[in-house]
Amino acid sequence: MTAKTSSGPTTTTLADRRDAVIAEHIEAECLHDVPRALRTFDTPHYHMYPLALDAPGAEAVADLLGAVFTAFPDFEFIPACSYHASDTVIVEGRMIGTHEGTWAGLDGSGSRIDVPTCCLYHFDDDRLTSESVYFDHATLLAQIGGQP
Repeated sequence: MTAKTSSGPTTTTLADRRDAVIAEHIEAECLHDVPRALRTFDTPHYHMYPLALDAPGAEAVADLLGAVFTAFPDFEFIPACSYHASDTVIVEGRMIGTHEGTWAGLDGSGSRIDVPTCCLYHFDDDRLTSESVYFDHATLLAQIGGQP
């Protein structure tokens, strides 16, 4: 695919287009802009494996993100590195934030979290179809004062 810019034509690879979608998605999440995050999906769908949670559809994804942003009002995902596979982009990073609202039945503790996280962004061509999230929930619980 070739895109025309003011400085002339540039070649955009599938990997570049996927990276742009992911960057937009992560930025929207870090800004807690749920409608913007939803727009990055062709079909909004989250698999939150540590919680055994499957959230298909815009309403379920919005509810999931709302719960995360309520529990951790300064939530951010900080990407560290990424790897491209045939229909998936794997992004390793860290979830950070402060536990201010209820999470896993635990009232806000004021404790900071910093949890290694791996996100798999699933694509059909350059259209984001779902995100699978992996992290050690026991580590997160230990950081907020719960039992691992």
